[in-house]
Amino acid sequence: MKPSANDSLLARAIARPATEEKLARQILDAALEQFTTFGLRRSSVEDVAKRAGVSRVTVYRRFQSKDGLVEACLLREGSRFFQKLDAAVASLPTMEDRVVEGFVVALRYTRAHPLFGGLLRLEPEVVLPCFTVQGGASLAATTDYLTAHLRRAQHTEGRGETDPRPVAELMVRVAVSFLLNPAGCIELDDEEQARAFARRYLAPLLDA
Repeated sequence: MKPSANDSLLARAIARPATEEKLARQILDAALEQFTTFGLRRSSVEDVAKRAGVSRVTVYRRFQSKDGLVEACLLREGSRFFQKLDAAVASLPTMEDRVVEGFVVALRYTRAHPLFGGLLRLEPEVVLPCFTVQGGASLAATTDYLTAHLRRAQHTEGRGETDPRPVAELMVRVAVSFLLNPAGCIELDDEEQARAFARRYLAPLLDA
């Protein structure tokens, strides 16, 4: 996928695009299976069409190009990620609790996800630039998302009125670092260790 196609992708995922109609869902389900099995480079529109049981022309009518199909697939899965993240922390009483659980859920979901974590293992040369040298738009969108949550907590929990964006960006950068390189002194497969790490080192940032 061309770098420019990713410019506002994550921001649109956070905004929760409308549920796709049945045929588009059928094609995107096939695309997800195809991409996670063979990767992006080794997959064609024709491969996805065969897997979906439709013609190649039908796929092009819905998504215009392979880049458009990849973008739509990433958009849908990104939207599902943020919905799952919001649902996982919604009932927790404090922002500290939500930061801790959000860190654990985000890492668990992305690492286990067949597209996000799968492509990171299958085609790291394709995915890594989206998190690093070409990841500015994604970083900004995720930081905006977390900043909004922190700002609401400032009002509802009586926290200070300092700008929460630097803290949000730092938290996002830490989470991305763990996603890209999980090896270290924290055993991330142990969720209690991940929670303990987040509570000791991330949660105090809320008062920075």
